Amino acid sequence: MNDKIKGYLSGIIAAVAYGTNPLGALFLYKEGFNPTSVIFYRFVFAVIILLAILKIRRIPLKITKEEFKVLACLGVIFAASALTLYTSFNYMDSGIASTILFAYPIMVAVIMAVFFREKTSLLTVVSIALSVFGIGLLYQGDGQAKLSVLGIVLVLISSLTYAVYIVIVNRAKLNITPFKMTFFIMMFAAVTIGLYSLLLPQNRIIMIPNVTSLGWIIMLACVPTIIAMTFLNIGIFYAGSTPTAVMGALEPVTAVIISITVFDGVFTLRLFTGIVLILTAVLLIVGGRKLFAKRHKQES
Repeated sequence: MNDKIKGYLSGIIAAVAYGTNPLGALFLYKEGFNPTSVIFYRFVFAVIILLAILKIRRIPLKITKEEFKVLACLGVIFAASALTLYTSFNYMDSGIASTILFAYPIMVAVIMAVFFREKTSLLTVVSIALSVFGIGLLYQGDGQAKLSVLGIVLVLISSLTYAVYIVIVNRAKLNITPFKMTFFIMMFAAVTIGLYSLLLPQNRIIMIPNVTSLGWIIMLACVPTIIAMTFLNIGIFYAGSTPTAVMGALEPVTAVIISITVFDGVFTLRLFTGIVLILTAVLLIVGGRKLFAKRHKQES
């Protein structure tokens, strides 16, 4: 049970950390950065910081051929998920895109049920439904946002690749430290983004213009990358793929709180209801399973 609690807490930390993305990304976009540049620098500086951490902790970088294959695959998949999501912002409202993105817990549950015969409990289904509906309430468009078929396809690809990433981490059971795992995944992701920018000159990586931009890049590398990815991997390992995916609903909650406190957003009853539904879904996943397990034990 201690391992489960560790997994749930890690999933919550990962979701909250990942939800801080808008803090740095929005500023960098104003400075003229394109999505490719933001993602590339985010990954590269994460690799540099993680390398320093591994050296300080004297953790060897050696990995096996099998670990290399899995980590390289995870890096490419994670890079693809980030690229398709950020590219979709060019075709549709980012709020709608972020809402559609949260189809990934459903995809994780389906993949685990179909390919690995994992039983999906009623509790999990209810939690996913509450979180999806809650996230839908968090989006406050003006009612005139256009839906693009290409944009929707890109978001769904992003959602699917993220779901596949979570499942692979869950099934691979890599026997390496979390920081080392995140280091290699970010390294392969950075290489993937770098090659992508070379193949498409219109998405070339721009130079960092000033110290302030560098500061925001380091923040993106530390919080929504190193902290988020490391704790995500820990959460998947201890809590499982589907529960960790559901706890990802706290990502948009964090983004909404940042919008209200930092960017002078308006807190409405609709937002409050959405947040309550999401928190209820998370509490059901964290506490509901223990409660149902106790009842089942007593009945048997």
